[in-house]
Amino acid sequence: MSNEPLGGKPVADVIVDEVLPCLPPGLRGAIAGLPKEQLDRVHEIRLRTWRPVMLMAGDDEIHPSPPYVFTDDDALITLQLIACGSLYAFEDDLRQGYITIRGGHRVGLVGRVVLFDGGVSTLRDISGFCIRVAHEVLGAADNVMKYLVKPPRRLYHTLIISPPRCGKTTLLRDVARQASDGVPSLNFQGVRVGIADERSEIAACYRGVPQTTCGIRTDVLDACPKAEGMIMLIRSMSPDVVITDEIGREEDALAIREVMCAGVSLVATAHGGSLEEVARRPALKCLFEGDMFERAVILSQAHGPGTIEAILDGGTGKTIIVGPLR
Repeated sequence: MSNEPLGGKPVADVIVDEVLPCLPPGLRGAIAGLPKEQLDRVHEIRLRTWRPVMLMAGDDEIHPSPPYVFTDDDALITLQLIACGSLYAFEDDLRQGYITIRGGHRVGLVGRVVLFDGGVSTLRDISGFCIRVAHEVLGAADNVMKYLVKPPRRLYHTLIISPPRCGKTTLLRDVARQASDGVPSLNFQGVRVGIADERSEIAACYRGVPQTTCGIRTDVLDACPKAEGMIMLIRSMSPDVVITDEIGREEDALAIREVMCAGVSLVATAHGGSLEEVARRPALKCLFEGDMFERAVILSQAHGPGTIEAILDGGTGKTIIVGPLR
């Protein structure tokens, strides 16, 4: 299994080539001057006005030396660079609170929320940025695919469950890739995959083009609410498998039922510590009363993100395998 950024380059090179051009010159120099072995561990860059810049490596904080205090002018320059000089073109992204830049790196934004007609219209006075360096783990699904494949050309309806930051999206992305490309060792040919990527995290699309390795038979509907996106994919792209992330609303559950009843396999993720915990959520209750999910994959951080604690039969709740697996 390879843990690497998009394109196979070292993380330090990706940060220098793709992330630093979106930052003010002074800050570029401060980050570029960090030791390469430190940059290779970075997964987030945190910028807050009038506070020291922090780079996150797991739970560790890395600070440029001397400390670099991010100013209002820095925030304005960063916003202009991220938006390629045209904030108007990114109004919808600002409404969602993030912008995806070249390379699939996602920039979260905070500032003053502007409301219109009872909803969020945009963000103004941007005061903070969280730049998430895009990574993918090719082979993350190697230990689970044989339990998800339903011969001859289907996947079991599967729910991947874990608390935050335990590798749900990373595993989901690699399930999509392997389902799309095929798994020769399982005699599983590639099938059509549709990804409803509401938060642009699975495929990390930049200007509509996936920046992650999602598979040769994969179609991505980017930045569309997942409930609508799942149905749109069924109608427009006739997928064999629909992939979506972080279900939790009643409309998500209703769309999932429609996907499953259309004879299409569904693989999704949900926040939770166990199958029972997720099944108790009122919005998702209908999915478990009907035993819609055939497999549940439980993840943790016990041995690092992506640790497989168990794979369960979704209908009976019985354990198929017990981890931990990596």
